[in-house]
Amino acid sequence: MKTKMQILLSLVLAAGATWIPPVQAAGPAPIDLGSCAHFTILAGSAITQPTAGGVINGDIGLSPASGASIGIPPEQVNGTIYAVDATGTQAPNVVIDPALLTAAKGDLTIAYNDAAGRTPVPTGDFLNPNGGNIGGLNLVPGLYKFTGTALITGSDVTLTGGPDDVWIFQIAADLQVGSGVAVILAGGAQARNIFWQVGTSATLDTGSSFKGTILADQSITMNTTSTVEGRALAFTGQVAFSGDGGSLPQPAVPRFTAITHLPPHSASVVLDTTPHFQLTLQASPAMAPTNWTTIAEATPVSTPWSFTNDTVTSGVTTRFYRAFLTQP
Repeated sequence: MKTKMQILLSLVLAAGATWIPPVQAAGPAPIDLGSCAHFTILAGSAITQPTAGGVINGDIGLSPASGASIGIPPEQVNGTIYAVDATGTQAPNVVIDPALLTAAKGDLTIAYNDAAGRTPVPTGDFLNPNGGNIGGLNLVPGLYKFTGTALITGSDVTLTGGPDDVWIFQIAADLQVGSGVAVILAGGAQARNIFWQVGTSATLDTGSSFKGTILADQSITMNTTSTVEGRALAFTGQVAFSGDGGSLPQPAVPRFTAITHLPPHSASVVLDTTPHFQLTLQASPAMAPTNWTTIAEATPVSTPWSFTNDTVTSGVTTRFYRAFLTQP
């Protein structure tokens, strides 16, 4: 099942050009997840379910371990289950694609190393905040470093910032989220812009509510009634999912950055979008709902993405464009 995301509209005169300046975000640049961006769960050795869990919205994948090591029932996944072979349960949403999984694991390595290597090395309040336990804190966007274990226990942690602001947490050892504890987003902060690089393993305890993408070198455990809006990406080990649910963070709405008239009757359209999500571009000479025509469907592997619209006709002086993403 696919879910269409928010539509963004843009207007341009065929005789001119439109350019929209980028929004200035606080904190570091986001981590490029590459082809692992559409996975809610990605693991190396197994995907297990010690206790029956809830629905997973998004794709799951396992590599290099065999499909027989995927223990999540297909009907529990609102997305695609990717396996390297056909040794596991077969269903309409199970796809055997070892090459895709190899690429995704490669991109996970790149993303992990990017997050771990970000500089400058944090100091002051950004180095081992509150002795390593950020429960009860309100954190601004930025790069945070933990030289050992990172804890979110005792109280919730709040991340306050705008919709384009970024948080990266570099954790040398493990990440432990306590029972009933939540990662709370305030001020418009978005789960898609939060990254937790974990040197060993992560545990989300019973009833915890987590936000952001976990990039773990080893394993990730989600205990009963825990939830995640983000991703559980474990390179070498397993993801043990007993949670109430897991879902991809809502991607950024596609954003038109330039629309330029190309004589005599064409236009160049450029968008910032989320790579590896299906993008649909539509055009219309008017805003009436019945006038929209799909002129392109693509799954860009990078951003920005550009398209030349050759369907513009002479005599059309105003043209509307809109775009939306289709998320697993």
